[in-house]
Amino acid sequence: MPTLDDILENIGEFDRFQKQTFFVLCLLSAAFTPVYVGVVFFGFTPEHRCFSPGVAELSQRCGWSLEEQLNHTVPEWGGHGASFGSRCRRYEVDWNVTGVSCTDPLGSLVGNRSSVPLSPCRDGWVYDSPGTSLVTEFNLVCEDSWKLDLFQSSVNAGFFIGSINIGYIADRFGRRFCLLNTILANVVCGILLVFVPTYLWIVILRFLQGLVSKGCWTAGYILVTEVVGPRYRRTVGILYQTAFSIGLLVFDAVAYAIPHWRWLQLTVTLPSCFFLLYYWCLPESPRWLISQGKNDKAMKIVSDMAKKNRKKLPSHFEDIKFEEEDGGKQSPSLIDLVRTPQMRKNTFILMYNWFTSSVLYQGLIMHMGVAAGNVYLDFLYSALVEFPAAFIIIVTIDRVGRRYPWAAANLVAGAACLVTALIPEDIHWLKVIAACIGRMGITMAFEMVCFVNTELYPTYIRNLGVMVCSSLCDVGGVIVPFIVYRLVEVWHDLPLVVFSKCHLTSLLAAPGVQRWGPGSKGREKPQRQLVQVQQKPFPVYKSHSLQFITTWCLFMHSCLLCPYYCSLHFKGS
Repeated sequence: MPTLDDILENIGEFDRFQKQTFFVLCLLSAAFTPVYVGVVFFGFTPEHRCFSPGVAELSQRCGWSLEEQLNHTVPEWGGHGASFGSRCRRYEVDWNVTGVSCTDPLGSLVGNRSSVPLSPCRDGWVYDSPGTSLVTEFNLVCEDSWKLDLFQSSVNAGFFIGSINIGYIADRFGRRFCLLNTILANVVCGILLVFVPTYLWIVILRFLQGLVSKGCWTAGYILVTEVVGPRYRRTVGILYQTAFSIGLLVFDAVAYAIPHWRWLQLTVTLPSCFFLLYYWCLPESPRWLISQGKNDKAMKIVSDMAKKNRKKLPSHFEDIKFEEEDGGKQSPSLIDLVRTPQMRKNTFILMYNWFTSSVLYQGLIMHMGVAAGNVYLDFLYSALVEFPAAFIIIVTIDRVGRRYPWAAANLVAGAACLVTALIPEDIHWLKVIAACIGRMGITMAFEMVCFVNTELYPTYIRNLGVMVCSSLCDVGGVIVPFIVYRLVEVWHDLPLVVFSKCHLTSLLAAPGVQRWGPGSKGREKPQRQLVQVQQKPFPVYKSHSLQFITTWCLFMHSCLLCPYYCSLHFKGS
């Protein structure tokens, strides 16, 4: 019996119909950027210091420059205000009293400068920033700085919970149904974020946005790979992720032009309203329809595809029974992901790599937001290196296979993080170059995990398999803000050391990569073969599987606790 791929060979594997679908879904991929990495600009933390009543008047009377004012009135000011004391403590003195000396104000008030008592910032902070962010609006600094961690963790918690639920919806009710509903929910949450007045509601809406937005992006990824022929499947999958990289560039430019976070949120949300028009121009996945036994609807889409591509559907294909339908209508189940030893091994290896890739990818982006350089330029440089990463994958994946590019990308990413941490701060340009090399490596590893994940599962559980495996990516996203924003207070580059250890350890999974995907150099595994493998009885776990699960759990445990132990060690020293 012919398959859908056989028909696509005759009516076009990547012609006008597929290109139109690919283009509209790439717009959706680019629009996901502000949700995934928006904390860099929404939660930007500028230089700040305590507001002390009377300091401005005293500075004006004495004719101080800003630097002189800071040296005289801010504790531990070393010319850059980088210490905790200069940002979160102030001198407990009354600057409004008369007779304060302009040359030694503290000496004239208390005599001995070293004995001046310090107190928390009771009257707020002064921020050296022309715009606004969540940090400046709600004073998420010093004792409340953990609330910024929670802001980003909430969206990743939404990713995690939505992964399984929305993955099931996409496999049960269709990719198109899932896309349209998640687009609507994402737009509503994004617009409400602009107007809610309290931090608590912002976190709640951010969580709800995460609940639907990642499922929307993943459903689009699955759909775009299911409407093309097998020769183009990996390429469109990689280019779909490259559209996300284009979104990074656009987001950076918009954030530079609009430095106020509420207006920025509104600007990046309103274009998503046009995605609701996809109701009239986006097809359902014919592969999903076939897997659900809806042969007539699948043939209607195939006929529309042939008409759009200006090809004639061969007569012997007009009334057929697809091979993939032989097994009958199949409902997705979590147990299918671990039903056989090989499928179980694939699932755990993919989970393992989703976790490590997410920790490093998101961690590098967040760490860049607290670096000493220009956040807009650093963000631009690191986004640009994602394009050569995609090009390298496209060039090498069918010639070399998956294992060696994947292992090399992981090695480069982990080593670059360690090198970046060891480069002195005064050689900022070299740190940026090393960090960009690490970003290129992790981008390659991330994109490879994503498209290989779709190759390992049959149609009826493909979306569920991707969402469940990538849920470990969201676990990493939940803990990364606490790793970055807490450990930079101990040592600015300590998060990079943690990321390096985390990602280099992921190379332990390299032996399992040799079985990733349908062959090492582009050979396609038949869809029917995958379905038959899934229908085997659920076997008893073997010893090698238990060993892998144990290693995987120990690694997760070390990654979760390493930042905590490091923090205790440095604070105690």
